[in-house]
Amino acid sequence: MVSLTVVSEPETVASASRWIGVGRASEQSSDGPDQPGQSGMGTRALRAALAGRTPALIVFFASSELELAALSADLRGAVEANIPVVGCTTAGEIGTDGPGDRSVVVAAFGGDDFSVAAAVAENVSAGLREAGAKVAAAVSHLDERAHRILLLLTDGLAGDQQEIVRGAYSVVGAGVPLVGGCAGDDQHMKTTNVFFNGRVLTNAIVGVAIGSTSPFGIGVRHGWRRVGEPILVTGSIGTTVLNLDDEPALDVYLRRLGASPDCADPDAFRRFAMTHPLGLSKRTGEEVRSIVGADFVERSLQCVAHVPQGGLAWIMDGDDESVLAATDGACVDALEQLGGRKPKGVLAFDCIARRGVLGGAGIEREVGRIGTAINGAPVAGFYSYGEIARTKGTGGFHNQTLVVLAVS
Repeated sequence: MVSLTVVSEPETVASASRWIGVGRASEQSSDGPDQPGQSGMGTRALRAALAGRTPALIVFFASSELELAALSADLRGAVEANIPVVGCTTAGEIGTDGPGDRSVVVAAFGGDDFSVAAAVAENVSAGLREAGAKVAAAVSHLDERAHRILLLLTDGLAGDQQEIVRGAYSVVGAGVPLVGGCAGDDQHMKTTNVFFNGRVLTNAIVGVAIGSTSPFGIGVRHGWRRVGEPILVTGSIGTTVLNLDDEPALDVYLRRLGASPDCADPDAFRRFAMTHPLGLSKRTGEEVRSIVGADFVERSLQCVAHVPQGGLAWIMDGDDESVLAATDGACVDALEQLGGRKPKGVLAFDCIARRGVLGGAGIEREVGRIGTAINGAPVAGFYSYGEIARTKGTGGFHNQTLVVLAVS
């Protein structure tokens, strides 16, 4: 099932404009004693983002620990019915004021320069590629604009996310970049949600086509480094790696890293694997694959996207220095595509594994560096279970990266 919402306003020389505003609210923030806890969080964040202006699009990122139905309805009811209100749950939120948890961050896009169309697909695990194609069709509903992107927010646990990207690419082709992220659930790895016009959905994806008279810029970097010698993937089925160098994949992985016996516990293994992904050899460089679990009987590894049999792989790791260098690089790459224009705002999709490497103080530094790079423009984003950035080629799903979308 696909639902579509289109926003289109006539552009005139006198009214041509574009702006982005960002607001945040948490249980600790309120307008007074009449709004304790989570009550009114959505409208508080929205009010800060709008600053009295009329939006064309609302995008919000919310902790899975919040009262999601009330929050989503709160935001849907606060703006006119023809304005798309979309978003997803997170593994941590990013705002102009820094990273946080148990909060909601709202990004509002406004001005006549933007044309917006939003769509949702449900029951996507039955056909991920078809679902990606369906939401990508929203691009055809945009008014004529020189620059277009497709923003994708997906259920992070629905299956091979690369299939969603392939489906979207089959519709929009090379002319429309894809960008976005996979919803999180505060690292519980049980249920992630997307939001579409007041509805809270699982096993669904949202696509938002955005047209603008001014360029978009997309940067993507990961910051991981190879550890040891390459490994041949000698057995895999879809996202499951069965054998590495003709041995059980889990055994090779743990031995190569000198992992502690504690990693025999599934939760401990998941935490360990978060900061030790697989790197796959590609013509364009390395492609990173998150390891999200293991089968301790079959001795296999479970990844979040397809790992091809016969391919060359490396175990990878990183540290504060390498991860923050990637942050700087992603910002530089995104800003270079704006043709010298200043960004009106930035959306950031940052993998939860990078957060695991940096720690609390590190993610504060990271968001501060993004803010410095973009000269204090508004920032909204979230810690994700996978990132989407396709600017060339048919690929575009990433693990353990930072994706930066700069809007001029």
